[in-house]
This record gives sequence, C-alpha cells and structure tokens, in this order.
Amino acid sequence: MTARTLDGQLGRAVDIDICGPCQVFWFDQYENLQLTPRATLQLFHLIGEHAAAGRPALSVTAKCPRCRSRLVTTHDMQRNVRFQYLRCPHDHGRLTAFFDFLREKDFIRPLSAEQIEALRRNVQAVNCSNCGAPVDLAHGSTCGHCGSPLSMLDVKQAERLIAQLQRADDGHRGIDPGLPLRLEQARREVEAAFAKFDHERSSGPDLVAAGLDMLARWLKIP
Repeated sequence: MTARTLDGQLGRAVDIDICGPCQVFWFDQYENLQLTPRATLQLFHLIGEHAAAGRPALSVTAKCPRCRSRLVTTHDMQRNVRFQYLRCPHDHGRLTAFFDFLREKDFIRPLSAEQIEALRRNVQAVNCSNCGAPVDLAHGSTCGHCGSPLSMLDVKQAERLIAQLQRADDGHRGIDPGLPLRLEQARREVEAAFAKFDHERSSGPDLVAAGLDMLARWLKIP
C-alpha cells in the first residue's frame, strides 16, 4: 500500500495507507474520524481516478498490517446509511473499500423510484456499485449478489464539504473561488447521466463510477 499524509483535525497530520488497484484504505484507529473536509475531498478525488477500474473483492482472510491478526467483517451505520469494513480485533485499525468510504461520508444515496424507472427506459442492466455484479432492472433494483440497492453519487454532499472548506479556510491555501460553480456543473451532469448511457454496453454501467468519473474532472483539491 502507498502512504499518504492528509490534513487532520486541530492541525494534526493524518497518515493513511491506500491501495489503488484493490480500491481500499487502511485507517489506523480513529483516523477516518480525524479527516478534515479538505482531506475527505482529496480522497474523494482519488477514488474518482480509480472508479473506472474493476474492483476485486476484499479477501475474508485479510490480516491486520500491525499485528497480523485476521480482520473481522463489521457492519456499521452513519446518518441512516449502512456500510461495512474489515477491522482489527485488537483495535489497530480498519480496512475500508472505497465504496463503503463514500457510504460512510454520505456521498452515496439510493435511487428514487422515479430515477429507477427513468433508468429502465434507457438500459436493461447495470452493475452493482458495491460488488460489480449485474443487476437486471426488469426484475428489481437490488443486487441479487450482495443485497445493495442501486445507488448514485450525491454531489450535493461534495458541495456541502466545499462550503465547510471555504468557511474554515485560513487564507493560506487559496481555495479556488470557481470550484462551487464547477461542482454545480458536475451535479447537473451526474443527474442527467441516466439519459446518456449507451444501450449497447455489454456490461451495464456502474452509476456511482459514472458519477465519480464526471465529478473527478471538475473537483481539483491540491
């Protein structure tokens, strides 16, 4: 994994480990709670850069990099959104997939009934954003493999983080004043994505990855 230093709360640095090909983060204990809005958006952009690649399943025999104990699958909830991760039984940290990080930070929202119906008019199947399995829209809107509901990116959450960033900016980082406008443009593109999917794609689109791909072109946090 590759180490990366990010801004933490109260001016502290947070060092996390990232594996791009596996699309996972390793957070030492409480590091995921210490990230500033800027750091969260940096990770968000990093996820967007890897969104188009395939996602290998996390190994159920993964071990803690600190004590080598076998990691335990853990289910959690944040703002009424369910997510999961693999945690060290000795509290050294957790291994979190990119998709579940987005869930934890409230970047993912289930599709409404109207959005699902609009999607059905354009494509017959999509790929589950959680596990990558195909979802036949003619027979439902939930992944039959992992049980995840069809979801899309919530760009409004990115806009909220940008607002927090601007309020907290100390004047030395030079937040781009045009960033909110770019995010608004990205939000419109994401919400219009349903009408643009290619009917002839052999493997259905991944709605979250499609949104991330568009947003990554707009979101630039140094």
